[in-house]
Amino acid sequence: MNLPGKRTRVLIADDSAFMRKVLVSIISAHPDLEVAGEARDGRDAVAQNEALNPDVITMDINMPNMDGLQATEVIMSSKPKPIVIVSSESREGADTTLKALELGAIDFVAKPSSGVDLDMNTVRDEICRKVKMASKVRVVRTAAKTKLAQEIANSAPRTEPSLPSGYAGALKAVTSPEPAPARSTAFASAAAAAPMRSSSGRFPIVIVAASTGGPATLMKLIPAFPKDFPGAVLLVQHMPASFTSQFSQQLQEIAAIRVKEADPGEIIAPGTIYLCPGSSHMKVSQTGRLTLDEGARINGYRPCADVTLETAADFAGNLGIGVILTGMGNDGCQGVQKVKAAGGHVIAQDEATSVIFGMNAEAIKTGAVDQILPIESIYAAIEKRVLYIFGAAKVGAL
Repeated sequence: MNLPGKRTRVLIADDSAFMRKVLVSIISAHPDLEVAGEARDGRDAVAQNEALNPDVITMDINMPNMDGLQATEVIMSSKPKPIVIVSSESREGADTTLKALELGAIDFVAKPSSGVDLDMNTVRDEICRKVKMASKVRVVRTAAKTKLAQEIANSAPRTEPSLPSGYAGALKAVTSPEPAPARSTAFASAAAAAPMRSSSGRFPIVIVAASTGGPATLMKLIPAFPKDFPGAVLLVQHMPASFTSQFSQQLQEIAAIRVKEADPGEIIAPGTIYLCPGSSHMKVSQTGRLTLDEGARINGYRPCADVTLETAADFAGNLGIGVILTGMGNDGCQGVQKVKAAGGHVIAQDEATSVIFGMNAEAIKTGAVDQILPIESIYAAIEKRVLYIFGAAKVGAL
């Protein structure tokens, strides 16, 4: 973590000399940032991280010898540092960027499609803001050393642009976990003893909001939802539109429950997680349909979690469950108050397991949060609340 008053030292990793020059100019021009060094590829980034001990690393994805995904894996399992991915917005870029976030990278900046100097200047503020934010993050090893990281650590410097032996298997084990098996849950017996819905025909609606650190956090939370989960889950992750489609697919790979990117006009149903497209605000109508609004940012956000929380609270009432996870900013503050006022339940991720204790901290300050829990305990709390709803429905209280 960077100390107050000290300029943040940034290691820039990119195989393009031109892009390194652009990033150096952006970083050097900021009064709170300085360039610690430059790396030409992922293997160089690993070495420079050891030698220079920077505060933050900006990491390209597509590089020779060792790509940014491999370098992130090695760094985060050996000498972890806050990493901000700077990658393209292509489908391939989205896929690997999301995998880097799963491996422990803090955030990402999408390179403009042309990548020219003028276009990079359009993301100047975003780069500086995210690098400064990353410097405040307390990074830890994301896992014990993987086979790939151990091989790199033990290997002599290589002169040929070759991959370590066993790379493919090691990378698959880290970035492509096996799909979660369908689990028998408490819901089977509960469903036999009580209505699956309230007397009005409604069912539990879980609204999950996340920002910085969200992808890796959601990879821990989503596999806990069983295939027979008797509620719908609305997921709002701050992420560009070009990334959310790919992210929904990656979540489905590890989930037992159905996961999809939300479509306009579809009726929400139990047993499904609906991910809000990055280009839209997701609303719930009074008939239980999803509407997607591609309007302007709201309070600086698109998607805006407050919009989803507030409209879902209107629809679900006391069957609503709001969950605020790690993230920068205060999105969700207004929404959780609406969920609570409607009789719903609100959960916030605790500081210890958050990459950024921001959105959840601000939600806690409102007084609307019922439980503050580590990420490992959040699904159990959701399940307990849903079982309470079943019990209340059985006696006619809901």
